[in-house]
Amino acid sequence: MSKAKKLEFRPNDYVVYPAHGVGQIVSIEEQEIAGITLELFVVSFEKDKMTLRVPTNKATEVGMRSLSSPDVVSKAMTTLKGKAKVKRAMWSRRAQEYEQKINSGDLIAIAEVVRDLHRTDDQREQSYSERQLYEAALERLTREVAAVSGGDEVQAAKKVDDVLVSRAA
Repeated sequence: MSKAKKLEFRPNDYVVYPAHGVGQIVSIEEQEIAGITLELFVVSFEKDKMTLRVPTNKATEVGMRSLSSPDVVSKAMTTLKGKAKVKRAMWSRRAQEYEQKINSGDLIAIAEVVRDLHRTDDQREQSYSERQLYEAALERLTREVAAVSGGDEVQAAKKVDDVLVSRAA
């Protein structure tokens, strides 16, 4: 059974790693660590200039997944159109929840964070931490939308922005 799981991802596949977003599997290599030989996915995050090595037998456990289907992307876009749901909890509690959603790797949860933290020009300004969370969520969403559509990030950012602006209008 674990053999079937390992072959789920192949070199050159784009994958989503929950804590880092969209990356590309460069290769599968074997490394000896503490006397144990491990088979590892080498995942490159070009934008962040980062390489991650994930044991193949732990990939699904840590939440690594394939890119979302176009169907999930359209659901995420629909989520963006919705009305912002801001709870009346303290900011520290909400920030923690937003952080968890962003790091869950779930595209719809990330879209909820973008929707909830998006501000139009006539609304009050965001705090620094709000803006940081918003930009992190927006970047994750944009990268995955770009990777799924096969387009570039600029087009994906415009697509996401158009949805957010149309909601405000």
